[in-house]
Amino acid sequence: MTAKDEPAPAHEGRADHDAPAQQGSQQDSRTPFVYAALPAVFVLFWSTGFIAGKQGLTDAAPFTFLLYRFLIVAALLTIAAWIARAPWPPLRALGPLAVGGIFVHAGYLGATFAAMSAGVEAGVSSLMAGLQPVLTAVFAAPFLGERVSPRQWAGLALGLVGVTLVVWTKLGLGLGTPAGMALSFLSAVFMTAGTLWQKRFGGAMDLRTGSVVQFAASALVVLPLAAWEDFRADWTPSFIGAMAWLCLVLSVGTISALFVLIRRGAAAEVASLFFLVPPTTAVLAWLMFGETLGPVAAAGMALVVIAVAMVTWRTRARA
Repeated sequence: MTAKDEPAPAHEGRADHDAPAQQGSQQDSRTPFVYAALPAVFVLFWSTGFIAGKQGLTDAAPFTFLLYRFLIVAALLTIAAWIARAPWPPLRALGPLAVGGIFVHAGYLGATFAAMSAGVEAGVSSLMAGLQPVLTAVFAAPFLGERVSPRQWAGLALGLVGVTLVVWTKLGLGLGTPAGMALSFLSAVFMTAGTLWQKRFGGAMDLRTGSVVQFAASALVVLPLAAWEDFRADWTPSFIGAMAWLCLVLSVGTISALFVLIRRGAAAEVASLFFLVPPTTAVLAWLMFGETLGPVAAAGMALVVIAVAMVTWRTRARA
């Protein structure tokens, strides 16, 4: 079975062959709405990952945290794939799938968690994450053959300005250590590489079995680093709650949403959604912790919304 011959994952609305025709018709009618809501759901839940990650790191070393997270998610998805009798990828597809998972999970999350554990400021982390859409656009043409229009380049530049304004106050608290800044930048590089790689090589994977391969490969990568940390983790209720949220909502639901978006859209357009993460995180912090939102941050949020519309308008016009 080739990668193109693999059945579409259940996340894309594939109806069960035994289901009544009426049920399949209803599911198909709901599909456009589901796809239209995916970007908003992705941004909202991705933003919560920084809060849950910061909470969990108070009770565990960063790579130990990630090792347990990857193992738990791989086990859950294996059970789900077995129950659903999902198709497993052919042997020749394992390598490319593993590489994509290592970029997105071990690379991006490893650098992000290490930066947060090193005490990097939230403003620096958000600003570096804002570089990811720009990096993706730069490499989309040579790696994928995707053309980025002048309007989209203008939107990417505007988005970076907007993210800077959103985190302007937090940047005033300090830039952090050089190591922390380097790790934050490295996280953007890994996510860029993962987005491009997944778009080119992971488009046909089943989101259940393919993700098992990716999380298992990522667990193998972080295992030596977790051993170096002596697998330090304190399973407090707070840590268990953070782990549950990150495993179920982020690693299963949100990552699957990201891969569906990558499969259906241009890499630069999908990456532009990351501009919305810092403003969404700021709003969540305002709602949950009472952090103030000044006029500069509000202006930055408005610029970010305009920027994402400029980058993604072509896709929406075609839908």
